[in-house]
Parts: sequence; C-alpha cells; structure tokens
Amino acid sequence: MKTDELKALTIGPEASLRAAIEAIDRSKRQIALVVDADGKLVATVTDGDVRRGILRGVDLDGPVRQVMHVTPTTITEGAPDAETRRLIRDRKLAHVPVLDVGGRLVDLATVQDLFGVTPNDTRIVLMAGGLGTRLRPLTEKIPKPMLPVGGKPILEQIIGRFADQGFWRISISVNYRAEMVRDHFGTGEGMGVEIDYIEEERAMGTAGALSLLAERPEAPFIVMNGDVLVALQFPELLAFHREKSATGTLIVREYEQQVPYGVVRSADGLMTGIEEKPVERYYVNAGIYVLSPEALDRLTPGHPLDMPDLLSAIAADGQNVGVFPLRDYWRDIGRIADLEAARSEFDSVFRD
Repeated sequence: MKTDELKALTIGPEASLRAAIEAIDRSKRQIALVVDADGKLVATVTDGDVRRGILRGVDLDGPVRQVMHVTPTTITEGAPDAETRRLIRDRKLAHVPVLDVGGRLVDLATVQDLFGVTPNDTRIVLMAGGLGTRLRPLTEKIPKPMLPVGGKPILEQIIGRFADQGFWRISISVNYRAEMVRDHFGTGEGMGVEIDYIEEERAMGTAGALSLLAERPEAPFIVMNGDVLVALQFPELLAFHREKSATGTLIVREYEQQVPYGVVRSADGLMTGIEEKPVERYYVNAGIYVLSPEALDRLTPGHPLDMPDLLSAIAADGQNVGVFPLRDYWRDIGRIADLEAARSEFDSVFRD
C-alpha cells in the first residue's frame, strides 16, 4: 500500500469516533488504524466496531477508545504472502496490519491485494430459507445451507467464493431456523463483507423473496441458491448478461442420462433404426441467476414466485433471457448423496 493511502486511514489515540468514521470513509478500506506518536499500532476500528458503538449510543464526538479493538491480529513485516493469505482465510479477515519488529505500522495487507481482486459492489442475493426436506434427518435441527462441507457451512463456503472475487454486498433470504444463519454470520464483518437479511415469514420462492429487498438494486445483480457449490468466475457471468442485453440470465449445466434399453426409431409404422442404450443430454437449471433491476417490476410484494416462472414471463414478453452454460465444477446439495459427494470432492476442487 502506498504511503499516502496508509496515512489516510491512520488516526491518533485521542482522535474522536467521528474522525475514525471519516478515516474509514476516506480510505474506502472499511478500517481505521490507531497509531501513537511513535508510529506504533495501538488498535483498529472497523465499520462493525462503529455500528456496534452507535447502537450502544456512544458519543460520535467522544474518544475513539470507546469502540476501538486493542488486540487486533497483525503480521510481521516480511512474512510470506502464502502465510498471510492463510491467516486471512482461516480467521475470516478482510485486512491485517503489517508491523515492523518494533511494532510500528508499515503496511496493511488486504484481501484485494493478496488475492488479486478489486471490490465489486454488485448485489448478491443468496436463498437460504428452504426446509431441506430431502436431507432429513440432517436438517431437522439445522438449515441445509449451514451443513458443513470442507469444515465450514455450505453458505460460508459460498460467501467466501464471492468475497475472494471482490464481491462484498450480500443479502441472505432466511426462513427456516433463520436465527442460526444470523447468529453465525452477523453483519458479515468477519468475512470482509456486508450482510443484510431478507426475512421470509412464509416460503416466497426464489423470485418472490426479491420483492422483500430493502433496497432496489440499481444494476444487474446475482441470485443464487444457498445450497450450491460452484467453481465460477462471477464477473464473467455478469459480462455475459450485459453482452446479451438480457433482462434475466440463468446458468445451465449439462446433464446426462443413459436409457437402459435399446431405443427403437420408427416412422409410418416402420423401424428406421435401433440405438442401444443411448445417452440423452440436457441442459438443467443450475440455480444461479442474474437479473436486471427492471425484472423486479414483475413482482408483487409478498407474493410467492419461483425464478423459472419469472424468467418464462420475461421471455414471453420478448425480452432477452440469457443461457450461460457452465463447464466448471458444480454441485447442487439437495440429497444426502450429494452432500457426501461434495465433502469428498471439496479439497480437490477448492483447496489452493
């Protein structure tokens, strides 16, 4: 990080909370660093610290020590990038202060720098309110997206994939055992993202839940089922959506099914051929979509609607619905066999 950028997000120990907020806004890094007169790191202040302080009713013009975190995770100057990346992943951090051997602040290691991404403010909506009936008894006490894969809940793996690509504005639609999702992720600060929640009082369908968004997106946004693991570069999906001038886009995956018999072809009562155990190939819905804001005009607030019905209506009106064929890894975790497969495949697909 350049010296002037680092200076923009530093404040002194006697600075006000308002000054910390200004530093956070000025640096656009979601953090302010508190340093003493010798340049030694004293504490950190994040967006989340500020929000929690405001909720407690702290004085914005009072000292920053009201909210600052005095035992932040840090790394020593010269630490290998691989070690820093591992620390950021394991502790779900967005940034880590870098100190010299004397404890003086020399840099700030960030997700953007270490993982080669820039922030992307595209809204991501994750559907996590289903009952997971086909995964019972595993889902009798836990919502399906919170089942562990690769040592973390499925939903956390999904959010991590988005965060690694720079996406940070996340909305999660919840219903069944919603408190477990909210308690685990909170505001998303621990993962370097901002999370809000769509509260479904009843099942609303993949599209119907979008009518409950607190803020209407101003640009195309991504909607994804909360039980899908996929190796996909999401910026490519957004670029495809725009290239097709689409109102909606869905990802499809090729699905093969072998007929266990010889298939007889005929015409006018006469055989034209026999094909022994042919393989039929189809494109199936992968549960990942892009919608332009105008698609929301078709929704009735509080009225359930499934995404295939919304996309069909858009196409019926002559508007473009893009079909993005996925050739990367994809696993829909709808059954116990799918969950077991995802767990066995995870390391080979997603571990660096």
